[in-house]
Amino acid sequence: MKFVIAIDGTASSGKSTTARLLAKKLGFVHLDTGAMYRAVTYLLLTKKAQESDDERIANVLLKSSLTFKIQRGSLHVYLGDKELKDELRTPEVDNWVSPVSERSIVRAYLVAKQREIGRNRKIVCEGRDIGSVVFPDAGLKVFMTCDMAERAMRRQKELREKGIDQSGEDVEASLARRDEIDSNRKISPLKCTSDAFRIDTTDLTIEEQVAIIEEEVQKRMGEKS
Repeated sequence: MKFVIAIDGTASSGKSTTARLLAKKLGFVHLDTGAMYRAVTYLLLTKKAQESDDERIANVLLKSSLTFKIQRGSLHVYLGDKELKDELRTPEVDNWVSPVSERSIVRAYLVAKQREIGRNRKIVCEGRDIGSVVFPDAGLKVFMTCDMAERAMRRQKELREKGIDQSGEDVEASLARRDEIDSNRKISPLKCTSDAFRIDTTDLTIEEQVAIIEEEVQKRMGEKS
């Protein structure tokens, strides 16, 4: 039985970690769409094409060896034979991922990939337009928010663990910029749908977030059976 859990929300609100742990607990596939947009951003940066017109971007995408594979229940991104991991989480990718994601050619390319991956699967999928655009018929739509100061602290910690040192002010400014772009872009803006299950994660642990969503999933799946 197909069942899609669509998790949307602001950057560093806990979406990725919660989605990954929830998928593991439920035995679902974890589809990290943010990694897909970061992969395209990384690819365009390597080609110095992040500000190019749609024709060149389409050409780069069609000729690239970028692939998305579901392995051991989660998404793995490859450029040729090389798996992309830390390359997707650099400050440069952080700075460009929102404007790149705003491009209609990029969104059309990745939404098609996401729907293909999600076909006939039980998946937990997170991003910024999953419930509103990619899977509007999802069995459960979740929208996660978090206080900016807490988000900045989480993101700064994540960067430090990767050996990247940025000030709290710079991290917060980067997050605010992403919020502005994501919420006001013309194509697939970040928004909370009217049927979404809202969670403020500011004072919640990851385990609490997972438990709250899992309870709602069991309720929804019970209604469908």
